[in-house]
Amino acid sequence: MMSAWELGAMLYVPATHRALEEIGNGRKYPSLKSVAFCTEDAIAETDVPRALDYLEAMIAQFERVKIKRFVRVRNPTVFRTILSFEGAENLDGFILPKISDENLDAYLQMLPSNFSGRIMLTLETRATFDVRRMIDLREKLLSSRWRTQILALRIGGNDLLNLLSMRRPRGRTIYTTPVGLIIHQLVTVFRPFGFDLSGPVFEYLEDEKTLVREARKDLASGLVGKTAIHPKQVPIIEKQYAVSRRDFAAAERILSAGATAIFRWDGAMCEPATHRRWAEEILLRSRLFGIRESERSFNVPAEDV
Repeated sequence: MMSAWELGAMLYVPATHRALEEIGNGRKYPSLKSVAFCTEDAIAETDVPRALDYLEAMIAQFERVKIKRFVRVRNPTVFRTILSFEGAENLDGFILPKISDENLDAYLQMLPSNFSGRIMLTLETRATFDVRRMIDLREKLLSSRWRTQILALRIGGNDLLNLLSMRRPRGRTIYTTPVGLIIHQLVTVFRPFGFDLSGPVFEYLEDEKTLVREARKDLASGLVGKTAIHPKQVPIIEKQYAVSRRDFAAAERILSAGATAIFRWDGAMCEPATHRRWAEEILLRSRLFGIRESERSFNVPAEDV
């Protein structure tokens, strides 16, 4: 079963990008773990027919490589079109936009009975602000035949800010905006029921320090992965996912066969019954992103605490 952590920092690429085939086959960015070819906000409405023709030609040339390849569809009509493409089986899955309890079924009913890919849902509409609507969506997902193929829920930060007539301030993480409260609400609604959520894009390409802070806040808030909008953001984000030597050692102790019900380790109480899931995630991250020797962390300014 694929874990959402395997996606790392997913790079969003317009479906009209001239290097689409090179990216999809892992030749242009060989260290990239996942990519989403976007037919939605990244291209203009007038470019959709050209993008779909180009995408169809390119995915037919995709080879068996490690990179995870998804398409972010624009609407149900575009989703149906892409599902019919020869070579669609070369994709690892799809990202569905602007999902709520009202339109989920319209998308999922299009999936062929033998569909074996993964689906990610983007939360970016007014319904996302309504905890009752999100609970209704969760219940739909839990009862869906496609439950095990829902890989993650992606948070559309800029779309949510747009609904508030806002844009994130420069030098501040999204957690200093009202969307920060919504992220925490979404985590508590979905993650205890087995649904991972990934962090929104960071749009200021030259502000690496704030991107680092935000990626670390994503981790502290329970998010899994983050969307990248430029290749240079990918290593910056994924560097934050490397685990500390201290956490790695604690996780190994917690998961060891001889661990007692409660014990002291490195000045902290360890309790396998309540720390097991954390420990399992730490070991998974260590395999995917490595172990950092330094315990030194980036200073988080007061407004982001």
